[in-house]
Amino acid sequence: MPDPTTKKRRPLGLLITAVVVLGGFGYLMYGGIGNNLVYFLTPGELLDKRDSVVEKPVRLGGQVVPGSVQWDAQQLDLRFVLRDEKGTVNVHSTKAPPQMFREGQGVVVEGKLNRAGTFEASNLMVKHSNEYKAPHTGEKPEEIYKTLIKQQ
Repeated sequence: MPDPTTKKRRPLGLLITAVVVLGGFGYLMYGGIGNNLVYFLTPGELLDKRDSVVEKPVRLGGQVVPGSVQWDAQQLDLRFVLRDEKGTVNVHSTKAPPQMFREGQGVVVEGKLNRAGTFEASNLMVKHSNEYKAPHTGEKPEEIYKTLIKQQ
């Protein structure tokens, strides 16, 4: 004859397991993930919030203005202007740019806006196509990369 207490424990165990799983999922959805999402500001938004974001870490996203890139490989000094439809921000970095970095391209930079109004970037991320195109026969990839950055 089956034990009557076994039948009562099974639904209770399933209920407790479901509550724990749903509680963990709810935490990830509303607490854990939400606190870890990082958004970026556009140059116009950064300029609108200037006083509240000076010297605070933020991400800034926009398009590199053609003709604005100044790269000194010896000093590891990169300067360029980032824009959107509402404004422009001067960006300075002391790190080498990614190989795919070029003028007219969308980028996201992490760093801080200094009191002089220049965004001091600690990290630079390049927006790129997810399509890979292999070099043509006889093309050397390192030669292609040299054309991506205007040396000044």
